[in-house]
Amino acid sequence: QVRLVESGGGLVQPGGSLRLSCSASGRISKINVQAWFRQAPGEQREVVASISRGGRQIYDDSVKGRFTISRDSADNTIYLQMNSLKLEDTAVYYCYLNTILPVNDYWGQGTQVTVSS
Repeated sequence: QVRLVESGGGLVQPGGSLRLSCSASGRISKINVQAWFRQAPGEQREVVASISRGGRQIYDDSVKGRFTISRDSADNTIYLQMNSLKLEDTAVYYCYLNTILPVNDYWGQGTQVTVSS
């Protein structure tokens, strides 16, 4: 059983920073990609940033230059450093992990990020 646990969410003022963490535990087969998604009230879940097994990072245009995804390969923990936060970054942020051999998708329970003055 693979378990993903996010932490680091909270309330921050516009222009502030937060760092999210996602720890992975359990029997994890070959990782293909890890990512952060977010879902605002009334909106669909959207990908924010992803990092492939080879380390390639992809960002949504809305967060380029402000967010950075990284990974500690020793324990498959991923991070999302969020700087210059905006009101529209308010959402529940979810950690995601995709494996191959076999193919499986795993999600964390989500952590709330609220940007408000």
